[in-house]
Amino acid sequence: MPENFTLSPLVLAVLALAATCASAGEDDTRPAALADLPLEQLMQVQTVTSASRFEQSLRDAPSAVSVLTAQDIREYGWRTLADALASLPGLYVSSDRNYTYLGARGFLRPGDYDSRFLLLIDGVRANDNVYDQAALGNDAMLDIDLVERIEYVPGPGAAVYGSNALFGVINVITKSGSALAGVQAAQSFGSQGERRSRVSYGWHAQDGSDAVLSASSYRRRGGDLYFPEFDGDGGNGIAHGLDWERATNLYAKLHRGGLTFGAGYVDRSKGVATASFGAVFDAPDATRDSRAFANLDYQKALAPALDVAASLYWGRSDYLAHGLYPGETGAPHINVDGDHGSWYGMHAHAAYAGLAGHRIVVGVEWNRNRRRDQFNYDIDPYASLLDDRRGGTRRSVFVEDEWRLDGATIVNAGLRHDRDSEAGNRTSPRIALIRTVTAKDTVKLIYGTAFRAPNAYERYYAIPVPGGQAPNPGLLSEDIHTRELVWEHNPHAHAKLSAVLFSYRMHDLITQLEDPETGLLQFTNTERARAHGVELAGENTDARGVRTRVSYSWQRTADTLGRGLVNSPRQLLKAGASVPLALLNARLAGEWQCATQRLTEHARVGGYCIANLVLSSTGSRAHGWNWSLAVYNAAGHHHADPAGPAFVQEAIARDGRSVVGKLEYGF
Repeated sequence: MPENFTLSPLVLAVLALAATCASAGEDDTRPAALADLPLEQLMQVQTVTSASRFEQSLRDAPSAVSVLTAQDIREYGWRTLADALASLPGLYVSSDRNYTYLGARGFLRPGDYDSRFLLLIDGVRANDNVYDQAALGNDAMLDIDLVERIEYVPGPGAAVYGSNALFGVINVITKSGSALAGVQAAQSFGSQGERRSRVSYGWHAQDGSDAVLSASSYRRRGGDLYFPEFDGDGGNGIAHGLDWERATNLYAKLHRGGLTFGAGYVDRSKGVATASFGAVFDAPDATRDSRAFANLDYQKALAPALDVAASLYWGRSDYLAHGLYPGETGAPHINVDGDHGSWYGMHAHAAYAGLAGHRIVVGVEWNRNRRRDQFNYDIDPYASLLDDRRGGTRRSVFVEDEWRLDGATIVNAGLRHDRDSEAGNRTSPRIALIRTVTAKDTVKLIYGTAFRAPNAYERYYAIPVPGGQAPNPGLLSEDIHTRELVWEHNPHAHAKLSAVLFSYRMHDLITQLEDPETGLLQFTNTERARAHGVELAGENTDARGVRTRVSYSWQRTADTLGRGLVNSPRQLLKAGASVPLALLNARLAGEWQCATQRLTEHARVGGYCIANLVLSSTGSRAHGWNWSLAVYNAAGHHHADPAGPAFVQEAIARDGRSVVGKLEYGF
């Protein structure tokens, strides 16, 4: 996308929305592509559980909820959660070639490890407890082939979920054994030596018992990368063979009666070619992340109007990095950086619908951060630079009431109180007025607040050497106050148009800055930031099975002095279409994503447009052969993402064109 991208995408967006609306208005009451879906799956397309912790229709949810299904994932060839989320209105993804970062409505702060989103796996918190990171790339705990649907609830979710649900809640709902129906084996091959393998088993009994077991691995050789900032002083700016990546995933889910047990594990290693945090350029540098979780859930209807749910959960995360750093007087030395995190807790809530017009949810949550340990040391000669060990406890209570004033009006009000042993007490309200104007139109007026407690990394990480970091134990929680006006139009069951006006106000925004006197990085509370904008979106499936989706976002973010924020595109334009090819028994899908220019720390990067094409078979997903061929960034467009203050580079280049082929067989 050229840097002066302004009017033309808006025109395209309006035209695309008009086309979607026109096709949605046709009398195609039951698209052929959806006719074969089981009733349960069709109902799931229209309901969500993430906005209020109970099942409700998309129209009744107190947010402009978006849902991505396994069919979307398959047809568009998304390989990670980040790929899938990047297709949604208002969201955008950045990469520093080590981790993947998600931005929302113009906010993506330097040094933020996706801690402003709450990631759930089957409704259970999956953020770690040192960085509060929501892992969305190949470091995520789930192979995306195991995802049945993704529910994204934009806006503040602290009234239901507490800290980290600042910009949105991402709930990843996994497949059941009945969806797999036996053994599946999959293998993909791609550019830069990419290899992905998976073996899964699904079982389902007549009494409803269900089981899923899966193991997968990912390998990517990568290639050489050129960074002009390091071209000189005897170097040529090329990092040789350092962009590799490897990951292994294990997953199990067992269900019987009202009990469900789930467990997952990922071990991911990534070569780091960017020489971040002052490392020696073109020297071996790598990070390793391992994560694990286990949870036991219980759900039961105690009475026709009373449902209860409870969860016991446990999690662990470990991070380790080896890098070569210049010595102050002698030869470079190897430095080791890492952390160990572990936590456990419980959650319980009850939903009562016995009062006329009310559905009330009351819940409690208790979480113990058993370990939040951070360490850093030099190997030869040995020198300990950081050995910080922390714990902590959080207790929470919440209540929510969905009050139907009449057949067309709902007031959804929620309130949660969190007591954190370090961050103190926080109370988070949310209220929404939802009005069904016509049989096809719904208007929502939403006000909410949320907070994010500073994590252990932001408060206590301290490396007092050049390029290191200073601690800030007095760091305050950041707050957000939001107002949204949502209009949703449903011409029929398989089409939707929406428009969202939003206004955000953030206080005590946590930002990573460099002290010009000491050269050390430090997280500090900047004063305030604000954002306002509009999101337009439309999607439709017609009688021929053609699926289309388009969205346009305009947003403006600024600090208290009116300056634009770093890594904040003014406009986003996205479009996708999936068309059946009857002669090939396949579907052809195309996806287009555009963003305008963004500020970096001291300059700016240009806008971009990238296009992906995927050809995939449409045979039975449970048995026989299936295949796909995908071309990502098909035009080979060169684009880059802003880098933070930990980098010499102003921006980090993204991948060019890549090709991936995949074969899958179900027994």
